[in-house]
Amino acid sequence: MRDLRIAKGLGYFSIALGLAELLAPRRLGRLIGAGEEHRRLIQMFGVREIAAGVAILASPRPHKSLWARVAGDALDVAALLAAMRQTGQRGRVAGALGAVAGVSALDVFTAERMRRSTARALLPS
Repeated sequence: MRDLRIAKGLGYFSIALGLAELLAPRRLGRLIGAGEEHRRLIQMFGVREIAAGVAILASPRPHKSLWARVAGDALDVAALLAAMRQTGQRGRVAGALGAVAGVSALDVFTAERMRRSTARALLPS
């Protein structure tokens, strides 16, 4: 049950982050050190985050949706690494990378625990 609460929290987090990316991409780009010129990419990432959050919240066993978040986290890391090479805001980008790494670790941990508990529930008694 705890894992489901964590997953649902990640779903709400995903929607909130996605809304921020969708509605304030320039401000978020400045905040993370990626600059304002990537606003369309940030908005597309926002749509992806919202979709992942909705999928997590809509599923009674959202471990597959959590794995989709992990894939999205990999895209975020790739984009942030590219931004780090292009910008003078390396400290801000590094901070954003750290935040993505932390949330990604929680995504992986929760998805794997939920996958295992689902697999155990399917085993014959």
